[in-house]
Amino acid sequence: RGFTVGIGGPVGSGKTALVLALIKRLASKANKANSDIELKYPRIGVVTNDIFTQEDAQFLHKNQDALDAKYIKAVETGGCPHAAIREDVSANLTACEDLTKLVLLDGNNSNPNLPPLILCESGGDNLAAAFSNELADLTLYVIDVAGGDKVPRKGGPGITQSDLLIINKIDLADAVGASLEVMERDANLMRQSSGTGEVTVGPTVFASVKNGTSLDEIENFVLDEYHKA
Repeated sequence: RGFTVGIGGPVGSGKTALVLALIKRLASKANKANSDIELKYPRIGVVTNDIFTQEDAQFLHKNQDALDAKYIKAVETGGCPHAAIREDVSANLTACEDLTKLVLLDGNNSNPNLPPLILCESGGDNLAAAFSNELADLTLYVIDVAGGDKVPRKGGPGITQSDLLIINKIDLADAVGASLEVMERDANLMRQSSGTGEVTVGPTVFASVKNGTSLDEIENFVLDEYHKA
């Protein structure tokens, strides 16, 4: 499979909106003919997870024209979403592998030397959800302020171990009485690691995906990690 970015988080946190924004940014730039841009932006594919429907894939089909529908595959998990991204990843792994082949064999692929970048969106799940290393090379975890400023300190592997924590819908903070300062403090505390002998803190981004806030930062993070790999 190509370099796979797992995107997880609770129901309604903004995962699909983030995937849509990344499609519009990454796919449109990869389609351009400028060679310098091609060297930075790989071709992409997208896998979505829903329990009983293909709702998210259909939403992505309808709301953008940068990525052909054949590069967006839907997985119906039929049960708890975290099982399909952690315990039995076979359906998602197959979808990622199929998309990788499709992108590499595409006659219109203007830069076949770059491995595909696959965005794999989990179904909405609880704070215990986490991607298997067999499935995802990089993990983004999306929470939102509407859940309250207590969410970061509740922990869970998505909050503590994801490569990038995204706190979304910051434009709603005043409306729901959530303190961004408290969320930042608790996120930094929960994302501390001392495994190397010195304390490091995993990165956290405050975003409003709908309004475009911090999308540049998220896009650059994904591309930087892709090229490092």
